[in-house]
Amino acid sequence: MKLEIITPERIVFDAEVTSVAVPSTDGEFQVLDNHADIIATLVDGKVKISSNGLNEEATKILSKSATDSRFEYTIKGGVFQFTDNKAVILAD
Repeated sequence: MKLEIITPERIVFDAEVTSVAVPSTDGEFQVLDNHADIIATLVDGKVKISSNGLNEEATKILSKSATDSRFEYTIKGGVFQFTDNKAVILAD
């Protein structure tokens, strides 16, 4: 699936990933390929991204997690949308 993380200043991340977990007002949830369409309000926390391989450009803004295939990005809230195997995070 494709993931975009967009801030008011610019698109900070745009790459293919295998999963993404986000901190929502109803708790953290994870989205995989072919998930049902969803829109959620996000809270302060970490976006957790899994990928089989990201290029160097895509990883510049991410923090490494426990393994080479897991990354994190800290947000201060925002909105999450998933439709047609594309996830978009509008981050504060």
